Amino acid sequence: MRLLERVLTVICVCLMAGIVIVPTTQVVLRNVFTLPFIGAEELTRFLLICLVFVSYPLVVQNGENIVMGEIKAALPKKLRGIINVCISITAVAIGLFLAWVTVTNISKNLLNATPTLGIPFWIFLGATFFGFAGAAVVHLLHLRKPPQADTNIAV
Repeated sequence: MRLLERVLTVICVCLMAGIVIVPTTQVVLRNVFTLPFIGAEELTRFLLICLVFVSYPLVVQNGENIVMGEIKAALPKKLRGIINVCISITAVAIGLFLAWVTVTNISKNLLNATPTLGIPFWIFLGATFFGFAGAAVVHLLHLRKPPQADTNIAV
């Protein structure tokens, strides 16, 4: 699992680097060489969308998603455990449902592409599918081995 997490982290770092490099290149090309970088805005938006969804399983894995730790910390330990299980079950169901909806949309839009660069629509939705399906798997793993205790500053 650590290898998969590292590979995913490298992919996310590359996407983030692209988000910085593409607009920087556009500014340099326009201001220094007076050459337009056609599609730079679309490519940057594409990289941002991919980064958000590809990194989502990492966010869940590392417990960085919103957990309302202050409210849960105020509850009795047994009730907190029940709520954690309910949250994980609900998150698995929602993640799988959204992954299924995404696959359905991919199958209906296989021939669509972005207007300027012609990036296939299924690549956008592929990142979305990966994010939701990956997060569902991580939540499923959390059912078997719950994440460490919530750490929050307020308590």
